[in-house]
Amino acid sequence: MKKKYNIVVVGTGYVGLSMSILLAQHHNVIAVDILQYKVDLINSKMSPIKDDYIEKYLSEKDLNLKATTDGRSIYGDADYIIIATPTNYDNISQKFDTSSVESVISEVLRYNENAVLIIKSTVPVGYTLELSRKFKTTRIMFSPEFLRENKALYDNLFPSRIIIGVDTNDDDMISSAKIFSFLLQEGAIKQDVKVLIMGSTEAEAVKLFANTYLALRVAYFNELDTYAEIKGLNTKQIIEGVCLDPRIGDQYNNPSFGYGGYCLPKDTKQLLANYANVPENLIGAIVEANKTRKDFVVNQILEMAGYCNNNKNVDFNEIVENNLIIGIYRLIMKTDSDNFRNSSIQGVMKRIQNKGVQIIIFEPTLNSDSTFYGSKIINDLKTFKKMSRVIVANRYDHRLDDVKEKVYTRDIYERD
Repeated sequence: MKKKYNIVVVGTGYVGLSMSILLAQHHNVIAVDILQYKVDLINSKMSPIKDDYIEKYLSEKDLNLKATTDGRSIYGDADYIIIATPTNYDNISQKFDTSSVESVISEVLRYNENAVLIIKSTVPVGYTLELSRKFKTTRIMFSPEFLRENKALYDNLFPSRIIIGVDTNDDDMISSAKIFSFLLQEGAIKQDVKVLIMGSTEAEAVKLFANTYLALRVAYFNELDTYAEIKGLNTKQIIEGVCLDPRIGDQYNNPSFGYGGYCLPKDTKQLLANYANVPENLIGAIVEANKTRKDFVVNQILEMAGYCNNNKNVDFNEIVENNLIIGIYRLIMKTDSDNFRNSSIQGVMKRIQNKGVQIIIFEPTLNSDSTFYGSKIINDLKTFKKMSRVIVANRYDHRLDDVKEKVYTRDIYERD
């Protein structure tokens, strides 16, 4: 009979919850989160995040999954403890805030020194080795995730690859890495997934370089679009001609207001910070290109609105009467998402606000008549359309067809 492992997953965001469900198909999994409402939803077989596969598996599959806010009561029985807590980028220190990861490790080691700890949170290059030295343990490994928002479980069921970083001189940890890679493959639908076991520092670098390359693709096609828009050329025709080259490929090429979301902004900045004292031109240019794209988009929006600086001090009623408001259609990063953390349209919105221009926002996930960064939320679409001189949409929605002439978007393919 196959061994059933006891697995704890700390954090129930996209990474942690999708990992919990994947492993709970065959093993005993307890998910830990500090938010009681998320724990209650999971225990009721409901998802606290928007992801079709997560919702389906939670409601329909017979999973060995429970959730709790009390990790201390369960750490002692765990064979594997997966850490999937947030590591946001701190622009002041120029590195990820890894305090949540260290807090979990410190607490786990009080109750269990033998469990294997797997970091799934994105961390700086060299961080896992630093932790091993700091906590005087050899039981930590790093396994990067390669997941898309809203498709996190799907990407675990059909993984592009499995990468696990360990001390390659430690035979015991290499054996543990092989077991963990089997657990991930066991829960997947895709067969014959490529598995790479490497040094933990190399695995950390893989994560940051992979996401920075994706950011580079976004920045490249956005700059192509900027050129075409200024020169009056057809962006779509150029992109199609370029992407028919099989070495380039027809993916990740839809123009936008810039890269954003959970990973790309913070990972590119962290990689650039890791380049201190290392010669580079390209990585820094990717970060700057994202800022330049947003600046350009803002100028195009203001020009389309016919906005003049002497209008910026008029009161709200006068702005409404003269139809000088710019409407932001959805704050979300991707179509059908419920998340708008670090979405590119927010960078555009804030730049417009800094010009003194009045903004209203259509965002159904927020309460109508509330505010977001000082701008009013108006969730009556008819009213929103009427009030907006220009409607800004990072991703186009056919509900805007009747006012298409005043929509500013660079969404050519109507996909993420």
